[in-house]
Amino acid sequence: MDFELTSLRLDEAAARKTPALVVLVADGFQPEGDALSALVRRATGSGDFKTEAGGLLATYGAEGVAAERVVLAGVGDGSPARVRKAVAAAIGALRGGPAQAVTLCFAQVPDGAAVYAATLAVADACYVYTATKGKDGKKDAPKLARATLGVPDADAVRGDFQQALGTARGVELAREWANRPANHATPTMLAEAAQALARLPRIGCEVLGPKEVAKLGMGAFQAVAQGSAQELRFIVLRYAGAAKGEAPVVLVGKGITFDTGGISIKPAPEMDEMKFDMGGAASVLGVFRALAELKPAINVVGLIPACENMPDGRALKPGDVVTSLSGQTIEVLNTDAEGRLVLCDALTYAERLKPRTVIDIATLTGACVVALGGVRSGLFAPGDALAEALLAAGERALDPCWRLPLDDEYAEGLKTHFADVANVAGRLAGSVTAAKFLQRFAGAFDWAHLDIAGTAWKSGAAKGATGRPVGLLVQYLLGQAGGRTAAARKGAAKPAGKGGAKRARA
Repeated sequence: MDFELTSLRLDEAAARKTPALVVLVADGFQPEGDALSALVRRATGSGDFKTEAGGLLATYGAEGVAAERVVLAGVGDGSPARVRKAVAAAIGALRGGPAQAVTLCFAQVPDGAAVYAATLAVADACYVYTATKGKDGKKDAPKLARATLGVPDADAVRGDFQQALGTARGVELAREWANRPANHATPTMLAEAAQALARLPRIGCEVLGPKEVAKLGMGAFQAVAQGSAQELRFIVLRYAGAAKGEAPVVLVGKGITFDTGGISIKPAPEMDEMKFDMGGAASVLGVFRALAELKPAINVVGLIPACENMPDGRALKPGDVVTSLSGQTIEVLNTDAEGRLVLCDALTYAERLKPRTVIDIATLTGACVVALGGVRSGLFAPGDALAEALLAAGERALDPCWRLPLDDEYAEGLKTHFADVANVAGRLAGSVTAAKFLQRFAGAFDWAHLDIAGTAWKSGAAKGATGRPVGLLVQYLLGQAGGRTAAARKGAAKPAGKGGAKRARA
C-alpha cells in the first residue's frame, strides 16, 4: 500500500479531491469557518455523531467538501490507542466500497504517537492474505491502495510516520508467513524467506542444515525434528547497523512450522491453528524487514530453529532423554513441550555471539493464554532494566506485554531422577515453569522471554496472524539505538513535494 504524509489543514482537506476522506475528531473540537468544521458541528449538534473512540458517521456529497465520501471518526481523548480504534473502524467502513484512495485528516494537532498509531492501523486494516487463494479469492483484496495522512505540520511528526511505515512492513511480512499453511511454510521455505531478506541493505543470512546442526551438537533441536519428513533448518540472520565489534542484540524465534504435539498428540479440533506455532520465527523475519527500512545504529542477530513436530516411527517418545548443546540432559516427559527444546539449543548457540542482550519469542504455552488472553504477551526477565525497557517499548508501540515471575521455587517441578532436567513440570503455572526451563540455558547473558501464545494470532471469525510482537521489538531496538534511524534523518532533512509530502509504500 502507498502512504503519503502531508501538511493539511481542515480547510485544505475540504478542498482536496479524493475518493474518500476520513476526519479524525477528538473531544473538545472547536469548529472554525471551513466546510468540514461546519459538518462536524451539525453532526455533533444533532447527536448523530459522537467524538468517543470508534464513533462513526459516513456521508456522501457533503456540501462544500470536494471528497465524494466523508467519514467522521471520533478519537475520544486523541490517545494513540483510541486513534487506532477509530482508524480501524473508519477503514473498515470504506473497505467494501469502490474508493481506491483515502485521505485521513486530523481535525486537531496530533502528536507523533497518534500519527504512528493511525499509520499502523491503516496498514493493518488493509492487509488481506491471498498467498494460497485462487483467482476468486484474490478478488477479495481491498480496493484501497493509497492512503494520505494529513496533519497541520508534517515535518513535526515525520520521524514517527517513517517508523510506522518500517514497522508496518515488518508486521505484514510476519503476518504473511505465519498465515501460510504448513505445506507452504516448511522449514526450507522459511529459510528461503530469510535468505530473501539478505538482499536488503545491511542484512546477511546463513542457513544450517541437519549435518551442520548435528556437528554443533544440538541434540534437543534434532530430537524434535527427527519425526518429520521435512528437514530442519537453523537460520542465522545478521543486521549490521553499528561498528563490527559492537555486541549485538540477539532475537531467538521459535520456528515450529507445524506442531502436532508429536507422540503426545494434540486433539484434532483447531489443530490447523498449529501452523501459527512459528509465530516467533515470523516475528524475527518481520523485525529484520523493518530494520532494513529504518536502519538503526545497532547490531542485531536473529536465530530461528525451524522444524516440524510430527509423530512417525522415528519420533521422540515420552521418557526419552536427549543431550542439549549446553551438555545438559533433558528428560522429555511430554513431546508437545517441544518449543523449549528447540529454543534451549538456540539460546546456548547465542552465547558464542557475545550478545549484549538475548530475547526469545515463542508461542510457548497455553497457560499464558489462560493467564493473559490475547491482550498482552507474557514477559519473563531476571533483570529489571531489560524488563522495564521491553514493557515501555510495548506500551509505546501499542503492542503491550506483562511481566510474570521467575522465582526459583517454580523450578522445583522440573526435577527428575533420570536427567539434569525434565521438559515439563505440573499443570500449575505452566508458562512460568516453561520460562524457568529456558532460564537454565540463558545464564551467561542478559535475557528475556516473550510468550506470545495468546497474541500471535486470532481465532474464530477473525482467524489469522497479528504480526505481534514486531512492533514491540522494533520499538525496543530503536530505543537501544538511541531512537534515531537513517530513514527518519533522511525524511527530516529533505522533505519531498508540496507541503512537505513524502510518498512511501508499505
